[in-house]
Amino acid sequence: MKYKIFFGICLAFAGLFAVTSLYYKNEQAQRYGNMVVNDPTVFAREHSKTLGPEDAKVVIVEFMDPACETCAAFSPLVKKIMKQNPGKIKLVLRYAPFHDGADGFVKILEAAGKQDKYGETLNLMFKTQHMWASHSNYQPEKLWDILPNAGLDIEQLKKDMSDPALDAIIAQDLADAKTLNVRKTPGFFVNGKPLEPFGSKQLIRLITAELDRQY
Repeated sequence: MKYKIFFGICLAFAGLFAVTSLYYKNEQAQRYGNMVVNDPTVFAREHSKTLGPEDAKVVIVEFMDPACETCAAFSPLVKKIMKQNPGKIKLVLRYAPFHDGADGFVKILEAAGKQDKYGETLNLMFKTQHMWASHSNYQPEKLWDILPNAGLDIEQLKKDMSDPALDAIIAQDLADAKTLNVRKTPGFFVNGKPLEPFGSKQLIRLITAELDRQY
């Protein structure tokens, strides 16, 4: 009898948890959906770097950190999905520099953009991340020996990194990340829908669902 009562209580709690989780997800979805309509700039600002056509009906917004291992791991997956669906997806890159010294890494990227080397620099940083941003052997100074491989003028890069406008870009992206409840990187949104729960398979499903819906 005791076991039956205990089992019944467990089922009741499980049911309550499921209902609560569903309610929370629906509430979050409605909240983000309202943001897309009422304040779309929270997802993409004028300064935000993009990849893909402007008229794409599926927009992936990624809050990332150049020193984030998971960001580096997900980058090839996102590019693969975009390549498999030419002309249908736009990627918007936002910053959430949560790691130690990550503001400097963001400034490197933005300064590289002034030399039209943004994509090359980001790819190089992700590819060599294990050499300069490994948590077990953190040596960011090594990045300066690597960056010339992106075809950058390093002296000009360092000058452009001192532009106060870059601090404003980082501050705005961090403010938007806070508004969207992004607490770790990468933080993905697909047409305003958050990636919850997080995972590569879940991201593929979310993007596929939006592709089916829009096309």
